[in-house]
Order: sequence, then C-alpha cells, then structure tokens
Amino acid sequence: MELARALRHRNYRLFFVGQGTSLVGTWITRVATSWLVYRLTGSALLLGVVGFAGQIPTFLLAPFAGVLVDRWSRHRVLVVAQALSMLQSALLAGFALSKTITVWHVGLLVAFQGLVNAFDTPARQAFVVEMVGGVDDLPAAIALNSSIFNGARLIGPGLAGLVIAAWGVGIAFLANAASFLAVIAALLAIREDGRVEVAPGVGLLLQMREGVAFIRRTPRVLWVLTTLGVLSFFAMNFNVFVPVLARQQLHMQASGFGLLMAAQGSGALIGSLFVAASSHRGPQRAYLLWGPVLLCGAQLLLSVAFHAGPAAVLLFAAGMGMIMFTATANSTVQLETPDALRGRVMSLYALVFSGVSPFAALLMGAIVGGWGLAAGFLIAGGAGLAGTLGVSALVRARRRPADTGEARTAAPVEPVEDAP
Repeated sequence: MELARALRHRNYRLFFVGQGTSLVGTWITRVATSWLVYRLTGSALLLGVVGFAGQIPTFLLAPFAGVLVDRWSRHRVLVVAQALSMLQSALLAGFALSKTITVWHVGLLVAFQGLVNAFDTPARQAFVVEMVGGVDDLPAAIALNSSIFNGARLIGPGLAGLVIAAWGVGIAFLANAASFLAVIAALLAIREDGRVEVAPGVGLLLQMREGVAFIRRTPRVLWVLTTLGVLSFFAMNFNVFVPVLARQQLHMQASGFGLLMAAQGSGALIGSLFVAASSHRGPQRAYLLWGPVLLCGAQLLLSVAFHAGPAAVLLFAAGMGMIMFTATANSTVQLETPDALRGRVMSLYALVFSGVSPFAALLMGAIVGGWGLAAGFLIAGGAGLAGTLGVSALVRARRRPADTGEARTAAPVEPVEDAP
C-alpha cells in the first residue's frame, strides 16, 4: 500500500502515532469552542469574530515565521509549539470548569493559539520531508497526514458531542490538553537528522523576497496558491457555521452537531484516501479542479437542506472535495519547492490557506447574521466555484506545452535577483 512507504521511517512513525492522538483532542476543542461561542452569544457574527481572532496572527506573522523556521530547528519549534498549545487548552478548561468563561476569554485564547500556529504550521509542513528522508516518500507522507487529520475529524466531533452532552465543554477542553502529551512525547523521541541551513547574516526581508520570488517564477505553484486563496476566502469557512446549520436550520442539539461534523470528517477521510491511492504517480491535476467543484457544489445545495440526512450527505461531499484539493495542493507545492526555501514557501502557503480566512470569517459572519444561513452558503459556494473555474480557465489559456506534465521534483534554488 502506498501509505506504508512513509511508515518505513522511524521518525515519521513516531510522529504519526503522537499526532494522530493529539488531533482527536484538537477536533474535540474545535467543536467545543464553536458550540460554546454560539451558546454564549447566539450570534453567527461573533462566531466569525472568534474565527478572525484565531487566524489573523497567521496573516500578520506567516512570512516572518517562515524565515525563522528555515533558520531554526524545525523539530524544536514543533516541541515548543505543542507545549504552548497544551497550555492554551488547559487555560480554556480552567475557565470553563470554574464557570467564569466569557466570549472574550475564548477570543483571546483562540488568538494566542493562532500565534502559535503561525510558527507551528510551516514548521510541521517543512519537517515532514526531513522525517521521511527526502522527496521520494513525501507524497505518501502528506497523504497519510491528511488521513490521520481527517480520521481525527471523523472521531473527534462525534466524541465532542458526547462529551459536551455528558460533562460539558470544560472536560472537552481538558481532554484536548491531555492529548498533547502524546505528540510532545513522540517529538522528543524523534532523532533529528541533518537539515539545510539558511546562510547566516542574510537579511530577514531578503529571505522573505526569495520565497515570494520563487512562487512568482514557478507557474504551477502560483496557480495552486491562487486557487487556494480563492477557496480559502469564500468556500473553506463553511464549517464555522455548522453550529448555525445544526441549531437554526435542522433544530439539533450538541450530539447532532457532533454527528454533522463527523459526516464532514468522514468525507474528508475518504478524500484523503483517494489522494493516497494515487500518491505513487505524484499529485493529480484533476483533483485540483474536481475537488473544489465538489466542495462548492455541496455548499450550494446546503442552502436548501432542511433535514439531517441530506445535510450530512452534503457535508460528507464538501469534506471530501476540500481534502482532495488541499492534500493535492500541499503535495504539489512541496514537491516543487527546494529544501532551503521550504519553510518560507510553506509559510506563504499557510498565509494563503489560513491567513485570508479571518477576513472571510468576518464577511461570512456578517452575511449569515444579516441575510441568513442560506444566503451564506449560496455566496460561499457560488463565488468559490466561479473563482476556481476562472483561475483554471486562465491557466489553460496561458499554459505552455512544457507546463502540462505532473509535478516534478523540487528544482534548485535560484538567486532572488533572477526573479521576474
């Protein structure tokens, strides 16, 4: 099986077990946070505001974080980031269990987690290639990462609904804090091998320019990031409003909300397995188009879903389409990127993936709060689909014959002065 190629590597096996455990806790906290904010406020707009608080640090810090990740040990960055994430969940648990938690506590702690994620995301993405010893097994490792992420998405939300219903959100946050012990232990057991070092004495801004210049002169990476930006702004924030879907449109409680999130996670897991099955042939261009079509089409139909069964099916389809695209996009960018630039390029990937989401969360929160959930799904799905098809048509019109092959192994780094 293609996924087994990544598991041949000891470091990656350790990471796989620890991260898989921790991610279940992460999804429990995501569901608990959304449910808590909506319970405290009853406001779709404030759901968007909290989403903004959690993601704006990535927008502000990602380019600088990428340079530092290329300078520092990515392994050590991950250990510190996971420890700080455990602290964040423990504080949420403390406020919730003491019954003193307010939406402002949640917003500030979510913003703190966003600050941690600005460093954790590029470090984790760039460290994968070090754990598997090069690019040969990288597509399998990325697909496996998506599989464990979405396996956790399948388990975590349903478990969160049961925990919240039985013991409350405080215990849900506490469970997530405990889950970080697994990934921290795994990271501490990893043997750090040699890695590419950034030349000392080079300025921060110049190194940022090198990452931007590489993206500009690499057509496939530019296409992927442009499409990712469109989808991140319009279509990928739909899960923030699943609490509204559950309570207002479907009249469900916490356990039903967890099951809806689990349906989305099931689709995402299946999508990641589709990508994994073809990882030996490299990233598949078709997934970069049909994944967004499935994601956006499902959202258009969610606007008229008034029963739990059809809504769950559509969330399954949306999750499947989103992961087919994002896992393929991640592999494409990483295979195109030289090791010395990986932290910087993946930080810009994170900027596009998560950094534009705060503004989208505010916009969609205002739309859903003012015009209703159906309008939100229609605008998100319609704009995402139109943008994706528009970018794809532009690329086809401008693509040269030399650019029609599958993703290639990363090219050597060229000086920034050579960039157009």
